[in-house]
Amino acid sequence: MNQDQCAQWSNLENRITTCRRCDRLVAWREQVARTRKKAYREWEYWGKPVPGFGDSEGRILAVGLAPGAHGSNRTGRMFTGDSSGDFLYRILYQKEFANQPESIRSNDGLALNDLYISAVCRCAPPQNKPLPAEVDHCMIFLEEEIALLINLRVIVALGRIAFDQVLNLITKNTGIQYKYPFIHGNCYVIHPGFLYVIASYHPSRQNTQTGRLTETMFQDVWVSAKNLLDRPS
Repeated sequence: MNQDQCAQWSNLENRITTCRRCDRLVAWREQVARTRKKAYREWEYWGKPVPGFGDSEGRILAVGLAPGAHGSNRTGRMFTGDSSGDFLYRILYQKEFANQPESIRSNDGLALNDLYISAVCRCAPPQNKPLPAEVDHCMIFLEEEIALLINLRVIVALGRIAFDQVLNLITKNTGIQYKYPFIHGNCYVIHPGFLYVIASYHPSRQNTQTGRLTETMFQDVWVSAKNLLDRPS
């Protein structure tokens, strides 16, 4: 990555972490950071918007919904410190996209290989439900990340909202309407040999503990993503 690209990534991260555009989300994330959860009483919560994380020269982008109130809003790193991240990084480690199977804190040594992780919203929303206007406000950040990921070949959308928003963003930038159904494990061709979108259930506790999303199902998603990288561009 050259100096100009480094500067662009740094500028984007600064604008994300200092954003105060959505009054409801600012109030909620800061309230959670002040009151804290009993189990994390000794933590100093991040309490700010959470930037993306991973290999900025990677060919795969994973997009989630939003930081967890006591996960990323506490640790300051995507999918870190909660059950969703525990499930995600365990599978990523198994499929060689991560150097370790745990995501405890932002300085725990976790590194991603050929993968960048982001989200639709950067602030923890009440009840994990961002409002449509809040999603709209935040999508500019994801749009800029996609533009900076110059080697991007595959987007893994974690959950229906992420899937719909990724397709909306692609439609906005290409002028081509994409109306694919959200079906777990399906791979959709955006540009043959260049860009693909894979739909996946979100690795939330609600999905993993009910069996809606099993480890085998999630492993298959990442096997598909890796196989797509081998297709000629």
